[in-house]
Amino acid sequence: QVQLVESGGGLVQAGGSLRLSCAASGIIFSINLMGWYRQRPGNQRELVATITSGGTTNYADSVKGRFSISRDNAKNTVYLQMNSLNPEDTAIYYCNAEIEIIPILQSEKNYWGQGTQVTVSS
Repeated sequence: QVQLVESGGGLVQAGGSLRLSCAASGIIFSINLMGWYRQRPGNQRELVATITSGGTTNYADSVKGRFSISRDNAKNTVYLQMNSLNPEDTAIYYCNAEIEIIPILQSEKNYWGQGTQVTVSS
């Protein structure tokens, strides 16, 4: 019933910027942690950034100072502002969210978006 849909990916030159969005829809009681992960060619999926419902953020060392994660709880949406992009940022970016669909303790489940391609040319 829950769906996460990413948008904002595309092709950008090195040094450019992109802003990714991910909106959650469906039967949702609450959303706790939200985040962005990416899978670079030939690599495993890795954490990029997370943000709690209260706004506490966490970033991978590789993106600190360049990326910024934020969320709009009223819209069930998380954003990833990506600046100073370089070719190493080329990856499929996935949205993730811990969602409760019913108000029961420890009923959270992880949901994933289908991914959006970000390609940075040199």
